[in-house]
Amino acid sequence: MPNLRRNPIEILARLGYGARGVVYSLVGGLALLAAIGSGGQTGGSRSALQTLLSQPFGKIWLGLIALGLLGFCLWRAIEALTDADHHGTDVKGWGVRIAHLVSSGIYAGLAISALRLAAGRGSGGGGEDRAARDWTAWLLAQPFGQWLVGLIGVVIVGTGLAFVWKAWRGDVIRHLALPADKRAWIVTLGRAGFAARGVVFVLIGGFLILAAVHSSSSEAHGLGGALQSLQRQPYGWALLALTAIGLFAFGLFGFVQAYYRHIDAPDLDDAKAAVARMGQ
Repeated sequence: MPNLRRNPIEILARLGYGARGVVYSLVGGLALLAAIGSGGQTGGSRSALQTLLSQPFGKIWLGLIALGLLGFCLWRAIEALTDADHHGTDVKGWGVRIAHLVSSGIYAGLAISALRLAAGRGSGGGGEDRAARDWTAWLLAQPFGQWLVGLIGVVIVGTGLAFVWKAWRGDVIRHLALPADKRAWIVTLGRAGFAARGVVFVLIGGFLILAAVHSSSSEAHGLGGALQSLQRQPYGWALLALTAIGLFAFGLFGFVQAYYRHIDAPDLDDAKAAVARMGQ
């Protein structure tokens, strides 16, 4: 059981894992409903959050989720800069830490989108696909843009394959302090979740590679586009349903992480010192 009287960085991290769990649960649940023909949608994180607006106290929920996502963004950045999870400074360690910095930026953007929705100043529909096409178009217009877009696509595909490997053979509960009687079902949640994330990452990266090959930003898609592409395949409802169940499982796994994850968070002074050393 976590001791929430520890430093504020740990509290932010736990709130962040919980907020990420809410987002994945919404995405997975809505996609599952779409797969079985009971409403729902195959949208991304932003459009999933937009569905909260029609619920009682929806704007309040969005504001709380946004704060949690900002906490996750800060934790990811601190985790990467201070090596709080002890990944080390070899190539693999730096790769994980850089990925966490990128993740920090992505969740900052999602938190801002949630705040804008709560304030009535944003629209979630198609946001992620549109954003993917916009930044891809900008990058394609730069020198060596096609190579850069292709490289990013390859990295994302590689990340997806790493998630699939982790789901199959990896230690999904490495950072969790679990009671023995809960390990089996939490391992199952984690494996299903990482497998589904791996599938969507491979699809998103593949779309970017196609965008680079064809020099066309219209080929780029986000999470919503990846889910829609599954739905369009033969037996697409089944593929979408399996992926949606996995994404929902990863959402539940996020709640487990919020409670049971071992978080070796530095205190504020140590975090500031570590960031200052990185800037030297």
